[in-house]
Amino acid sequence: MTDLLTVSPELSANHAWFFDLDGTLAEIKPHPDQVEIPDAVLQLLHRLAMQNGGALALISGRSMVELDALTTPFRFPLAGVHGAERRDINGQTHIVTLPQTLKRDVYSQLSAALENLPGAELESKNMAFALHYRQAPQHEATLLMLAKRITARWPQLALQPGKCVLEIKPRGTDKGEAIAAFMQEAPFAGRIPLFVGDDLTDEAGFAAVNRAGGMSIKVGCGETLATWRLANVPDVWRWLKQIHYPQQKQKSASDRRDGYESFSRSI
Repeated sequence: MTDLLTVSPELSANHAWFFDLDGTLAEIKPHPDQVEIPDAVLQLLHRLAMQNGGALALISGRSMVELDALTTPFRFPLAGVHGAERRDINGQTHIVTLPQTLKRDVYSQLSAALENLPGAELESKNMAFALHYRQAPQHEATLLMLAKRITARWPQLALQPGKCVLEIKPRGTDKGEAIAAFMQEAPFAGRIPLFVGDDLTDEAGFAAVNRAGGMSIKVGCGETLATWRLANVPDVWRWLKQIHYPQQKQKSASDRRDGYESFSRSI
């Protein structure tokens, strides 16, 4: 059961802010290279970070290089590749590595297999691999068997399903662990964590935030551990604007009556 709200919750508390990117801050596109975050949204994130002592980080399946490119000119703390790489507020990086021979062998096997699966794409992330099938959904079952075979052969690796993608990443890394690591450091330590995400890969982050008594927000439909929900990416943008401009809440309430506002709490 969900309790619909006419405005976003009051966020005057001492929060540590965590955001997924694709499907949360940016619309999902047919190809990852087509994704972008509107400049106005980047400005809102920057302002939110400054108002909270820098306690704002992006937690994504993308690499940190990609995240920096998508958020230029700003430089936020980051966790990329589902936490396998992380950059703290001081710019120090924490990166999980895999043996070169393992990476070479996995890449070789995946590349050979995808030659027979037209439309599917292999993305190498140095310490992880992504099997994309958004343009070839008929290959989902075959790719799942392939990914399971790879992770069974190399127990250092784990499978992480996502939206039209199967990630093969270092075992023991996830978004929840990344958030927990940030929460041990300044300026995040001692704050209430808040995490916004949309995918299966974000559920570990929701679980970590819930355990810490924070606020977990799922974007879109589907079962989730998150306790709050926003309908889509534009609703995330509007919600961020409401945080900075409280006078927008009255308009939001009117929008909801017209069918546009969709912030709800799971109870």
